[in-house]
Amino acid sequence: MFYEDGRRGPESKVEPAKRAPRREIFGWAMFDFANQAYTLLIITVVFGDLFTRVIVGDGPDYRIGNLLWSLSLAIGYLLVVVCSPVAGAIMDYTGSKKRFLFASYLLTVAATAALYFVAPGYALLGVLLLVFSNFGYSIGEAFVASFLPELGPPQDLGKISGFGWAMGYVGGMCSAIFVLLFLGEVSAENFQRIRWVGPWAAFFFMTAAIPTFVWLRERGTPQELPAGRSYFGIGCDRVRVTLGQIGRRRDLAVLLGSVFFAMSGIYIIITYAFIYGAQVIGWEAHVRTWMFVLVQITAAAGALGFGFVQDHLGALRTYRITLLLWITAIALIYLTPLLTTFLGRVFGVEWQAQYVFLVVGCVAGLSLGSCQSSTRTLVGLFSPRHRAAEFFGFWGMAMKLAGVFGVLALGVLQALVGLHTAILFCILLFGLAMLVVRGVDEGRGRAGAAD
Repeated sequence: MFYEDGRRGPESKVEPAKRAPRREIFGWAMFDFANQAYTLLIITVVFGDLFTRVIVGDGPDYRIGNLLWSLSLAIGYLLVVVCSPVAGAIMDYTGSKKRFLFASYLLTVAATAALYFVAPGYALLGVLLLVFSNFGYSIGEAFVASFLPELGPPQDLGKISGFGWAMGYVGGMCSAIFVLLFLGEVSAENFQRIRWVGPWAAFFFMTAAIPTFVWLRERGTPQELPAGRSYFGIGCDRVRVTLGQIGRRRDLAVLLGSVFFAMSGIYIIITYAFIYGAQVIGWEAHVRTWMFVLVQITAAAGALGFGFVQDHLGALRTYRITLLLWITAIALIYLTPLLTTFLGRVFGVEWQAQYVFLVVGCVAGLSLGSCQSSTRTLVGLFSPRHRAAEFFGFWGMAMKLAGVFGVLALGVLQALVGLHTAILFCILLFGLAMLVVRGVDEGRGRAGAAD
């Protein structure tokens, strides 16, 4: 039995997972630490700006470059949507989560390193490599998340998940130091140096993730393959059975619907925040550097701090709080030019929008890690341990379907009305996420996982 707030009742007979050794939890979190180099340097900050403004370079509004960028990421996400649930079911059946994770890691490292060869005039090569690298990175997120329910009892999963996300943002900041010190700004004049961002992100991911494969345990037990069957066929069958019984997992299904809308908005911000800073705010290189640092610090603080909040208020209440934070952050992003003018009049000082945008970035940073961490915790709480990879496959599917929808929708909207106005679409997405999640009961969802 579970109480309404998600606490385990006295008559529950389900044995909770024991807390894993600290070294194993650290090894698991190091994958978040390592792969954030790809998120930050390739998707969010450097390569997106390089691709749209230098490699495609259709200024002054860069609408074709932005659209190609959206299409590249959306195709990678769509491949994850197709592959993730079946791969998760196969991983559970064969007890091979670690091997699948290693394969995704190798693909990401190889394709990311090859981004060095993408130059002006080779935009289509960039699209192809972005598809493969983003697919490997994105499906790896679902693979590594499937280990979470095995790392501790339910009351610890919020802290463990938050620790992983916080490590990710620390990793992003560490990976960015090399770029700031040695590679310089994103510009056509500096192209021969800044093009090394791909090989550097690949090297950082490759080396920093080694502790994951050394210390993270594979606890799954492989089952014997029946005569005349294939693992792919069994994986498809298990997914069909799960979909046929989705009524018994109502809270998880509704949660994934909310995650779809929330992650659509988050993927837009991850993909376009620094492009927005360059194209709409018109920031200088040193302000972009400060945004680098501030977003990583506030995102790490948000993930770690809200991880403890989750284990006290419940992951569901925490998730709702983060959605409110996101709506506030998007409104501030859109209103940055107006806020700059207003503050200048009130205080009688010549304010610059790029510095106001730094403060807004801190609000978005707090929302970023905390929101994603709380959804990962909820899926872990709602997933039966023996089918965790499959259920996290559905989580990965919902997230990447959100990525397809979010980046494509904004790519089209910005082509029609411009990036400044198009960003308001995110408020609608986070509002829909709040509306949908009203149908989720955390206690009932946890009871379903234990049943």
